[in-house]
Amino acid sequence: MSEDDSSAKRDFIREIISKDLTTGKHDKIVTRFPPEPNGYLHLGHAKAICLGWGIAQENSASGSEFHLRFDDTNPSKEEQEYVDSIQEDVKWLGCDWGKHLYFASDYFEFFYDCAMHLIEEGKAFVDEQSPDEIRAAHGTVAEMGAESPYRDRSIEENVTLFKKMRSGDFGNGEAVLRAKIDMASPNMHMRDPIIYRVLHETHHNTGDKWCIYPMYDFAHPLEDAYEHVTHSLCTLEFEVHRPVYDWVIENCPVPAVPRQIEFSRLTLNYTVVSKRKLLQLVEEEKVDAWDDPRMPTLSGVRRRGFPAEAIRNFCTDVGITKFKGVTDVARLENEVRKLLNRDAPRRMAVLDPLKLVLVNMEVGVAEEVEAKNNPEDESAGSRKLTLGRDLWIERDDFVVEAPKKYFRLAPGRAVRLRGGYIVQYVGHEIDPDTGEVSEVQVEFIPNTIGQSPPEGVVCKAAIHWVNASEAENAQVRLYDRLFDDESPEAAEGGFMSVLNPNSLKVIEGAKLEPGLGAEAPGFVCQFERLGYFCADSRDHLPSSQVVFNRTIGLRDSWAKK
Repeated sequence: MSEDDSSAKRDFIREIISKDLTTGKHDKIVTRFPPEPNGYLHLGHAKAICLGWGIAQENSASGSEFHLRFDDTNPSKEEQEYVDSIQEDVKWLGCDWGKHLYFASDYFEFFYDCAMHLIEEGKAFVDEQSPDEIRAAHGTVAEMGAESPYRDRSIEENVTLFKKMRSGDFGNGEAVLRAKIDMASPNMHMRDPIIYRVLHETHHNTGDKWCIYPMYDFAHPLEDAYEHVTHSLCTLEFEVHRPVYDWVIENCPVPAVPRQIEFSRLTLNYTVVSKRKLLQLVEEEKVDAWDDPRMPTLSGVRRRGFPAEAIRNFCTDVGITKFKGVTDVARLENEVRKLLNRDAPRRMAVLDPLKLVLVNMEVGVAEEVEAKNNPEDESAGSRKLTLGRDLWIERDDFVVEAPKKYFRLAPGRAVRLRGGYIVQYVGHEIDPDTGEVSEVQVEFIPNTIGQSPPEGVVCKAAIHWVNASEAENAQVRLYDRLFDDESPEAAEGGFMSVLNPNSLKVIEGAKLEPGLGAEAPGFVCQFERLGYFCADSRDHLPSSQVVFNRTIGLRDSWAKK
């Protein structure tokens, strides 16, 4: 996106940045995305990523930068798995950080020096109260907090104790370092916040080198300053933390002064994006993993077949405001449909097979017909399909007694086989064990491929089919929304009580047109008349274990609900 293109959609953050560049406050812009590697990225993160990366792209002429920085300051919850998955997700989204990949854990010595500077300035102290004592003395919104009995320790004693914290002389929870700010502040975060704690845990990056770790509110502004970030963009829940952010910057020896700006987070209906709740879904096996195609994680929607471009376009469409609102997930789904309708090749598959026999075609004879690869794109060309005597059609494309406005195959009816002949009903057979139709017989009408029906023949519908002799067997997974309640987090019984029991239906023995099973994992296409599907990126093994996931239906089935 060029700077000219973005000006028409300029939001309040871009207005601030434009002014800062125009006035010379900054000669280039540096933004960052600072995930904690304690879970997988979700759609809410996509908005933040696209914002930071987009602003850097729009101002690339001035040498602006986008940083991917892992805020890895809590080894008890962080894993290398999450570090790897986050990098993969950001790359897939199309937001390239180039050479600007950073880890907060590489700045631990800098954080320590800043903390020691605060102690030496009389602005931090070591507190040996228990966590419960500190919590009880914190006060409430209506009542000020009580100062720690250790608050007035001498600078020398605090220096000695902090060094002992670092050397491992204290156990977990036995001592913390607190900033000395204001226990009477109406902002609870300013009441002598803890800025360092003892934590004897092995870190994924630094191993056992450290046993003290900085708290988020202390580390985050220092990370931004260390990297010369100009605009630290974060969601609205961090607005009340901004005074702490500014205090740390003002009182520590930092090389740059970043500015924190807040915007509204992305909240979607029928969705939860809390890492804690997503982890609960995984741990309680309500889904099969973080990348389950029903999950709102970026790895989940990628596995489901959502194009990265659709996510980016959606984030642009939602926009950047300070207004707290709920976005209809249908907006994202419609963006996915729009792009797949434009780009996805068409193929034929039958999910609930019913045998169709062309009784006037000789056994062993087959005809070659042509089908367009994408009617929306003439340059996509066409493919050859073989039309034989025995075909598979969808079971619901035939009924014995046709209701009103049913135009597909039934006694006395004719339909067109997509790309092929018009066929007329002749008869059908019933399975005596199940009572269901087991086979339908039809006659094809010669010279009707690509032609109008002859006089006296009424044909108002076309159905898809697969040649029975060449059909490939597949498992097809029909995914839908994970929750059937518009506001799962507000549900009376909790979000787990409104899981959609129909969010996954697994079909064994679906029939695919030849060649589909050999496609690579991640291949996306439209199963004609059924929806958009992709070869599963984890379980699909070309030509040996064929597994396709439904990405999304052709129409919004939830609109009427």
